[in-house]
Amino acid sequence: MKTDIQKTKIGRVVSNKMQKTVVVAVENQLRHPIYHRLLRRTTRFKAHDESNDCRVGDLVRITETRPLSKEKRWRVSEVLERADQVEAIKDQPV
Repeated sequence: MKTDIQKTKIGRVVSNKMQKTVVVAVENQLRHPIYHRLLRRTTRFKAHDESNDCRVGDLVRITETRPLSKEKRWRVSEVLERADQVEAIKDQPV
């Protein structure tokens, strides 16, 4: 019996310089096995953005899909929170 449950992740867009592709950074926490301290790990995923409407700093939900290119296996399903326009302008180099 096959289940068609797709994996979803929530992360921030860190780059949108490619056409129809965004880089999403997903943060997760794990406990160190010996020192029991919380560690933060960040994983970057390339996700397909068909309409090119994601901006740097947006909070997005991505879902797993078939391989779309060499490194793209995720698709932006929805934008949960828009980044402030002022912050996005400040982050860009002059």
